Amino acid sequence: MNALLSIWTWVEIGIVALVGFFVQLVIAIFTLPFDKKRYAVGRCFRMVGVTAAKLTPYWRFGIHGPVPDQVAPNTVVVSNHESNADPFLISRLPWEMKWLGKASLFKVPVVGWMMGIAGDIPVHRGDKESATGAMARCKQWMSKGMPVMIFPEGTRSKTDELLPFKDGAFRLAIEQQADVLPLAVSGTRKALPKHSWRFSTSRGLVTVGTPISTKGMTLDDVERLKTLVREQILTLRATLQPLTQDAAAPGAPSAA
Repeated sequence: MNALLSIWTWVEIGIVALVGFFVQLVIAIFTLPFDKKRYAVGRCFRMVGVTAAKLTPYWRFGIHGPVPDQVAPNTVVVSNHESNADPFLISRLPWEMKWLGKASLFKVPVVGWMMGIAGDIPVHRGDKESATGAMARCKQWMSKGMPVMIFPEGTRSKTDELLPFKDGAFRLAIEQQADVLPLAVSGTRKALPKHSWRFSTSRGLVTVGTPISTKGMTLDDVERLKTLVREQILTLRATLQPLTQDAAAPGAPSAA
């Protein structure tokens, strides 16, 4: 049963993505000449993800706690990373931001094309030159008044333990004298387990923390900034975990 429902879920996500791609193309034709932030095509892409998640029979995703309608333009948003389902969940937040993602995702038909049109930023993992170029693109977006979204762990954690944070997001924030806005997600690891194509029943939540200013910080403060952000994410995640541990929903399918 789980295999059949998982196949159906992939088909559903594919159909939503394909329809969303053509909608995004139409929006792009009419907005890209004057929408230098690519706000409209970006929000379209995020809403495609939100729609696909809402139609997925396994997932109950939501936002916990108060959420600002917008964040400061000069902001680096960071979150822990549990699953490939995280973007579906975080996209529910009501503001646009450009996402740093592994370059291989941009090669995926339809979804990768949409990421490119939305203005998201590819990076080849472990490639210093690629990372430097990606950070430069992040700075360009921030200079236009567009926040960026980065997973500082760099990849999905296989356990409840957060992986070590990489420096990139924090160096970027300090160099731009930007705020760092921590997010925390919980429950998505069950939604789409790492290295598995099968979905599982999941109650996934995202919560928004308090911005941390980098005004006056120098690159010597990278480790201190990483510690401040990590502590806040751990605290935020701890508030979510009791709410996401029981993933079963009335009538929801269970993983086999």
